[in-house]
Amino acid sequence: MPSVVKVPAEAQASAHFDATAATNAYLAQIPPDKTARSDAYFEGGYWMILWDFLYGVVVALLLLNLRWSARMRDLSERVTRFKPVHTFVYWLQYLILTTILVFPLTVYEEYFREHKYGLATQTFGPWMGDQMKELGVNLVLGGLLAMLLFGVVRRLPRTWWIWGAAVTIVFLTFIALINPVYIVPIFNKVTRLNDPKIVDPILSMARANGIPAKDVYEIDASKQTTRMSANVSGFANTMRITLNDNLLRRGSAEEIQAVMGHEMGHYVMNHVYKLIMFFSIVIVLAFAYLRWSLDWTLQRWGEKWQIRGVGDTAVLPLVVLLAAIFGFVTTPVFNTFIRTQEHEADMYGLNTSRQPDGFAQAAIHLGEYRKMNPGPIEEWIFFDHPSGRNRIYDAMRWKAENLKLFSVEQQSAESATPAPPASVGKK
Repeated sequence: MPSVVKVPAEAQASAHFDATAATNAYLAQIPPDKTARSDAYFEGGYWMILWDFLYGVVVALLLLNLRWSARMRDLSERVTRFKPVHTFVYWLQYLILTTILVFPLTVYEEYFREHKYGLATQTFGPWMGDQMKELGVNLVLGGLLAMLLFGVVRRLPRTWWIWGAAVTIVFLTFIALINPVYIVPIFNKVTRLNDPKIVDPILSMARANGIPAKDVYEIDASKQTTRMSANVSGFANTMRITLNDNLLRRGSAEEIQAVMGHEMGHYVMNHVYKLIMFFSIVIVLAFAYLRWSLDWTLQRWGEKWQIRGVGDTAVLPLVVLLAAIFGFVTTPVFNTFIRTQEHEADMYGLNTSRQPDGFAQAAIHLGEYRKMNPGPIEEWIFFDHPSGRNRIYDAMRWKAENLKLFSVEQQSAESATPAPPASVGKK
């Protein structure tokens, strides 16, 4: 697709402007082969959700039924009797083994499939390097969470699910806090953006919307992907406005402003905090479900799997299995909540940036890997963002209600009117 999408004639301001016609004109700019390619990629993602779930179920059942999990627990006990270290040693074995078992699916889904659809830029060596970095991050952060949760279970055997939910909520909030400053730079180089043509309009929008940002940052995402993205992330002193270099290279100035208006909408409307509240409720429900399902499952098969109880580290594959079932069933709920927030940010961004055509251009670029025109049920189940058609229509409807901002005739008339003299002398 072109780096800068042109405004079609039907989408230009006129007395006969029609939002539906403008939307169709924008969609008509996408070549049919590109639409088919994008649809195939996104619809393939539906199957990947299923295969990821089923593959994870098989791996968990292998670890349980072949008693590999129990053997890893026994090895951890031989290494140390100190429970926190024992838990970490088990986590190390579990993480390495499951990473190896799921690697065939991972390499297909995240490397070969992304290259097949032209969305990846890394060769295999650098890609593996990022995988190893991710493994290291998961080892440290996952090991810390495992030690905390198993510690809670052992100390509070009756109310572990309540306190476990609380620990998980605090831990995930902490990760969101440190992510932009401490985790993102592990994978990508983040530098301060100094181009005033890009930075000045963004910081102006930030100040106008009460966002305490003094700098704009660029991330070198092009070394991994062709996708365009941006975000306003973090809390307090870790808050950052970040654009990836694909957006800077391929997007128009109007598109960049529209995207950043959207991201600022997330920040101003406190979507991060609302998301934390939503996931807090979900996490509590998930832990309540785990308490019931673990008790029932261990009564039936715990002896066969050689699991001594909920506080036994060998129970982890079962926890992951039950959590995967919960997540798979509630996928439409998660998608609907996030999609609703994204729509709110879309509308905020349009009102902030006043760049409906830039927003339409962004929707078309995102359409390189998102289906533009799904059915309503399809969108409800699988889309965590509004569909491209709906986003373009929202932008064009906003433009229809604000045509005076885009009236070419009015602007031409104003530019043709001579400026009044600075002072008028008396004869």
